[in-house]
Amino acid sequence: MADDLAELVVEAGLSPGDRLPPEVEIARRLGVSRAKLREAMTAWSRMGIVRRNRGGGTILTAPVAGRTMAIPLAISLEAESLLRMLAVRRPLEIEAVRLAARDATPEARDRIRARMLALMESYEAGEDWRGADHAFHAAIHDATGNPLFGQLIQQLQRTFEEVYSAPFGMPQLGSDTIPLHRDLAEAVASGDAEGGVAAITRILDETRRAARAVVESLT
Repeated sequence: MADDLAELVVEAGLSPGDRLPPEVEIARRLGVSRAKLREAMTAWSRMGIVRRNRGGGTILTAPVAGRTMAIPLAISLEAESLLRMLAVRRPLEIEAVRLAARDATPEARDRIRARMLALMESYEAGEDWRGADHAFHAAIHDATGNPLFGQLIQQLQRTFEEVYSAPFGMPQLGSDTIPLHRDLAEAVASGDAEGGVAAITRILDETRRAARAVVESLT
């Protein structure tokens, strides 16, 4: 469905700012029900690919085009959606780490270390470490004393995962960054704000590179 919808947009020559055809027309051209089409449009809206206006139609807000037609357009969209999410998440994570290193209570610092050890245990055992990773980062967000950091970052993550539970068919994309979490935990727990910022920056950079590498390997 995602590939078919993307191909329709590309074939129509639509660019950001252009209005998509009416849903009834798109559904007819793709041979799908309007309910199925709405699901796809809702997913695109959540990822910032379209903006849906009540009574004003659906506006394309991001380019829909792969780097090459050798890979499915849906994969290109998935990559761009992930990269956009990471771009928004980056300043939030960096500031959260800085504040946590400065303001965390002794109990919060102990909790960050404990969550890191649980993450490492899960990773080294070859288990699905994503839950432990979320718990580790949540401990840092909580340590800032500002609940908005956790709420905003979780919302970003949840929005992406509702559409792409396993980016590029790789549920644990970014596993190479997990060992770096030890340095992040130790820096925050010891009050080293700059060391923590350097560690989270490396983690975010590596995640971004991993996403780009997957797309480039498919071209």
